[in-house]
Amino acid sequence: MRGRQIPPPAAASRVVILFALLVAALQPPLAAGVDVAAVLAGFPDLAGFARLLASSPVSRELAGRSSLTLLAVPNGNLPQSPSAYAAASGADLADVLRYHILLEYLSPADLRRLPASGKLVTTLFQTTGRAPADLGAVNVTATTGPSSPLAVVRSPAPFPGSNATVLTAVTAVPYNLSVLAVDGLIVPSGFDLAASESRPPAAVNITKVLADARAFNVAASMLEASGVADEFEADERGAGITVFAPTDDAFAGLPAGDRLQSLPAERKAVVLRFHVLHSYYPLGSLESIVNPVQPTLATEFTQAGRFTLNITRANGSVAIDTGVVQATITRTVFDQNPVAVFAVSKVLLPKEMFSRSSDSAIVAVASAPPPVPLPVAESPESARTPPTKLSSPPALRDTAGDANHTSAAAKGTIGRWCIALLYLLPLLVPLV
Repeated sequence: MRGRQIPPPAAASRVVILFALLVAALQPPLAAGVDVAAVLAGFPDLAGFARLLASSPVSRELAGRSSLTLLAVPNGNLPQSPSAYAAASGADLADVLRYHILLEYLSPADLRRLPASGKLVTTLFQTTGRAPADLGAVNVTATTGPSSPLAVVRSPAPFPGSNATVLTAVTAVPYNLSVLAVDGLIVPSGFDLAASESRPPAAVNITKVLADARAFNVAASMLEASGVADEFEADERGAGITVFAPTDDAFAGLPAGDRLQSLPAERKAVVLRFHVLHSYYPLGSLESIVNPVQPTLATEFTQAGRFTLNITRANGSVAIDTGVVQATITRTVFDQNPVAVFAVSKVLLPKEMFSRSSDSAIVAVASAPPPVPLPVAESPESARTPPTKLSSPPALRDTAGDANHTSAAAKGTIGRWCIALLYLLPLLVPLV
C-alpha cells in the first residue's frame, strides 16, 4: 500500500509565510544594552559626570541594560567635590549616581505627555535593596509655559527632599537611552543634607580605604608598617592630601632589580611619602593642573626641587612621570574633600633613589643622598635658628663656626663621607 503523500502548501500559505519572514527581517534586533560612556563621550560639558560614572561600580551595572533615561549633570552644575556632597547627606556617591538612572526611556515627547500629577519612575537605586518602599523612585512632573523647563524631578517622599530641573534633552539612542541635562545632583530620599552640615568631618583612615578597595593590600600594609599613614591626619586638616596608590599588580610588576623591598625602613618611608601630594586635588584639578611639577611629602624632608612628580594629561588620562617611571591614574578610589585617593598603574620610584640601567632595568642608586636627616649635635647658634622643612638637612650643613677655613672644609668632607657610609652599609650588605 502506497503511503499517503502530504500535499504542498497552497499558494496563499506560501505568501503568508514569506510575509512573516519579511516582517521579522525588518524588525530591529533585540536591545543588548547601550554603551553609556560612548554616548557621553561626544559631550564635553558632561565630561565630569561621565568620569564619575566610569570611576564607580555603576558603569558595570549599566552593561547590558537598555530602555534607560540618564539624568546627567553638566560640569558647571556639579558640586566641587561630588563625593563630599554625597557623604554630607549620609549617602554613598554610587547610590547618588544610581538615583540619576531611570529604568524607563523618556523622550522629550514623553515628558510633554506626563499627567499633571507627574509620573513615578523607578531608578537603579531601587534595585540595590537599600531603598524602602518607593524611595528608590523619582517623581517626574512636566511644566507648562513656553519658557518653562522640560520637567522637574523630585523625591516621592512626603518630607522635603532633593530635586532638580530638567534643563534640556541632550541626546537619545531611540528606545535605548535618553540623556537629559539636570541642574544639580539629586540625593535619594531619607538623607538630610542640612542636618549633617554642622558635623565636623572625621579624619579619613586611608589605610582602611585601601584595604576596603581590595586591590591595594601591599600599599595598605606598607603604610601601616612604616607609620607614614599616621602623618596623614595632620595633613588632612591643612590643605588636604592626594594619594597615588599603586595596585597589588603594580607591585607584582616591579622589575627584580628595583631593590625596593631591600631598602631600609626609613628609605621605604620616603618612597611612600613620594606617592602623596600635600594638597587636595580631585581628578578634574589634576587634569587641568597649571604647574605640572608638584612637590610631595618626601620633598618636605629633603629640599625644594627634589622628590617631585611631573603630572600631565596624555592620551585622555592623567600621566605621572618620576624621571624613572611613567605611570597613569587608572581610577578614583576615594574622593571626599580634603582627601583624594587614586589608583596608579605603577609604583612611583623617585629618580633621587633609583635609576634606569642600559638594559632598562630599574636599580637603586647607591649614591643617593640621605632622604631623611640624621640627628647630629649642633652648635648653640644653629640650635637657635632651626631650618624649615624645605631647607637642607642639618647633617649636610657646615657647623664649624669661625674655625680655620681649610680645617673646616676637611672636617665637613669627612663628616659627609661618614654619613654616606652609614646609608650605604644597608645597601652593600645584601651584595656581599
